[in-house]
Amino acid sequence: MPCHLHSLHNTMSSPIPVITQHQVAGLLPARARDSHKGIFGTVGVIGGAAGMTGAALLAGRAALKMGAGCVHVVLLADNAPTVDLVQPELMLHKADFVMPAPDYSIRGQAAAGIQFDKNAGFPLSRERQILVVGCGMGCDMSAQKYLYDALHSEAALVLDADALTILAQRPDLHTLLRARGSATVLTPHPGEAARLLNCSSAEVQADRAASAQKLGRMFGCTLVLKGADSLCVTRDARLFVNNTGNPGMSAPGMGDVLTGMIAAFIAQGLSTDDALLLAVHLHGAAGDELAKCGITVGMTATELTDQARTLLNLWLSK
Repeated sequence: MPCHLHSLHNTMSSPIPVITQHQVAGLLPARARDSHKGIFGTVGVIGGAAGMTGAALLAGRAALKMGAGCVHVVLLADNAPTVDLVQPELMLHKADFVMPAPDYSIRGQAAAGIQFDKNAGFPLSRERQILVVGCGMGCDMSAQKYLYDALHSEAALVLDADALTILAQRPDLHTLLRARGSATVLTPHPGEAARLLNCSSAEVQADRAASAQKLGRMFGCTLVLKGADSLCVTRDARLFVNNTGNPGMSAPGMGDVLTGMIAAFIAQGLSTDDALLLAVHLHGAAGDELAKCGITVGMTATELTDQARTLLNLWLSK
């Protein structure tokens, strides 16, 4: 089936609004003096198959450093570590650990199709529960089952990387995604977008705005089409362009960090739209700060995470 992006070509009657620091810097509310971790949400990251555990850990570390109250990482690799020695605050779980559904009753969890061991499952806040699915997850049957269960859950979802590849391979899951009552964020790069749209990356890049809008219409989700001048589509189909970021960010793990950032901001109470706009703009701005320090080649996702935390706190202090 052809992509037919031309159906949306040049439909924008005015320039696409640019995300600004002024627009997003004040989105996170100030923290009360009597704050505690329980009010800043729980993020669960599912990914990290053999050889790719770093992807899930990078997403988890980014979620932690952007302010999420609690971060759990379910690693699918057989030899997965049980502790992150770089970031021991993360709670790591092996692949046989399956996250509970939002309803704590056994009946509710069974209805959601998610296996739950009450002695092993970690407690997700009913109000602020976010699942990140796909970072280094692989596309085997086990990974597909995790995505299937996540789509049935009531948690807000951030779907990245292999989760998007599985969606492209499994059109039967599209109905589940569209029918979700809870919010979902998609984070495709041009190749992933092309697979979802059944066209080529060149076609996506030839009309990025049309591609992003068509994906939004297909799934009814908040999404970002990543790349130079990333395009963000809100749940109500508004389109924004982000101008922060630079070629130095063309490095492994940058997308995993962005995914963790988005999840952390949703966990702290932002809508998926606001969380996406803040994360995308901050992610690029952190890269720009590193470039100002002369790091234009060899920039790492770990460095960017720390720079984003510094920059976020600077914005909040103002």
